[in-house]
Amino acid sequence: MLKHQLIHPKINEVLGRSGHHSVVLIADGNYPAWNKRGPNAELVSLNLSPGVVNCTQVLRALLSAIPVDHIHTMGIPADDPYAQNGEPPVWNEYRTVLRESGLSLSLEPILKWDFYKAVESPDHVLTIQTADQSLWANILLTIGCRKD
Repeated sequence: MLKHQLIHPKINEVLGRSGHHSVVLIADGNYPAWNKRGPNAELVSLNLSPGVVNCTQVLRALLSAIPVDHIHTMGIPADDPYAQNGEPPVWNEYRTVLRESGLSLSLEPILKWDFYKAVESPDHVLTIQTADQSLWANILLTIGCRKD
């Protein structure tokens, strides 16, 4: 019986095959998950209905199961109309989850087009497609080393 909060069989299977430097994308409902992924990435769709499930919920479950070295958000280009609004509110939710998980990681934005390139890496092993309606909610996790 699993002791962590992540119980999805396919996600656990992929994470169990992954190692240090593997990359996991938690994609919001607007992300083109089918055509923007790495050559080795599996796609798990958790988009049941708008907002169910969301990226914050998936992040919380993943952090209960794997060590993470880096967390990258999709950065907003300066010429995007949303850039005038400042940081997306969902990023503060991520910071809260990181603190609750006991991690001192900072969110590291990667500008939108570079983010897509980072996802297309051979190190990308998994995309978890959510139904999150928050704008700019995509996050890219780099798996760390187990230390215990």
